[in-house]
Amino acid sequence: MAEEDPVTTNPAHYRTIFENEFVRVLEYGDEPGESTTPHVHPNSVMVTLTGFQRRLRTDAGAREVDIPANQAVWLPAQRHAGDNIGQSATHTIFVELKGDAAGVVDDRVLGPSI
Repeated sequence: MAEEDPVTTNPAHYRTIFENEFVRVLEYGDEPGESTTPHVHPNSVMVTLTGFQRRLRTDAGAREVDIPANQAVWLPAQRHAGDNIGQSATHTIFVELKGDAAGVVDDRVLGPSI
């Protein structure tokens, strides 16, 4: 699924800020009305630096999420695309797990576990 790496599919929004053999840390940012193309996340911890409202989409459906700033939430391995449906910019950090801890993408999962 390397072709669906968010840093590759959406380089205007995602950038790698740290990586070693155990984790990769991504920074994400967007503006209201902006969208991402489909991409994959392994099991991750998402830390919200700003609050945000997003519509997450898969072939199976969509889910809207509203998460306040300064939260740490679990993001199970998944494939999705997203739209900033809020009135403010999004700024988050993803701590992606590697190896067996990365998990397997489950098409029934969409968004963070909150």
